[in-house]
Amino acid sequence: MLSVQQLQITGRRGDLLPATSLQAHRGELLLVSGEGQDQRTALALALSGRMKPSNGVLSWDNNTPTKKIRLASALVDSPGVNEPEQHLSVRDLVTEDLSLIPRRYRGALLSKPWLKVHSFEDIAELWIEQVPPARRLELLTALALADPATDLLVVDSPDRHSASPATWLPRLEALAADAGRPLAVVAVVASLPESWAGAAAVIGNSVTRAPEPEPEPAAIPEAEPANERSNERESQELQRIEK
Repeated sequence: MLSVQQLQITGRRGDLLPATSLQAHRGELLLVSGEGQDQRTALALALSGRMKPSNGVLSWDNNTPTKKIRLASALVDSPGVNEPEQHLSVRDLVTEDLSLIPRRYRGALLSKPWLKVHSFEDIAELWIEQVPPARRLELLTALALADPATDLLVVDSPDRHSASPATWLPRLEALAADAGRPLAVVAVVASLPESWAGAAAVIGNSVTRAPEPEPEPAAIPEAEPANERSNERESQELQRIEK
């Protein structure tokens, strides 16, 4: 589980990341919304162990050392950090990314067979800028998961490539729901999709989750008939007078 308590990053002119708390479990997609791209990227860098926070506590499976968090996580498509360069072809990008996989896993990871096995042959010769948003996310997340040590995916602003959540939300939901490889998936976005009912948090605020169903209202006991209540009061009054 990813646990974040009052995580804060101080910049030159104020908070680059205001204090933020959240939790993300394996098998879960957590959406975190934030207004500014700088804040979103700072959070994504911190969650993936690429930037040291100024304050707060960050842990992954109860491990707090930044190095361990970095080794267990993958930062996906962070603008200005590791987003693919537009002049690269998909084949060149795959070759470059596979070369970064730890050596013990690298032997069989050649770009041509990898593209075939993962069904990306249709876009292999395209430039990155030509790849549709949904396929781009499929490609980048598949490359991130080429490292078997990756258990936490942090996706930075997937909504910047398209106004429609349909281009990124189904892919991330599918990755989080994959029982064969239980991942914690965090996507930092500008705003939550209107239809989203899953786990969510806001930069600068504590974690929120899907609203629990409202309890059924308690049954209201039936009122006694008015004439019975009246008769009872009259009887009590007569007994008082007689005394």
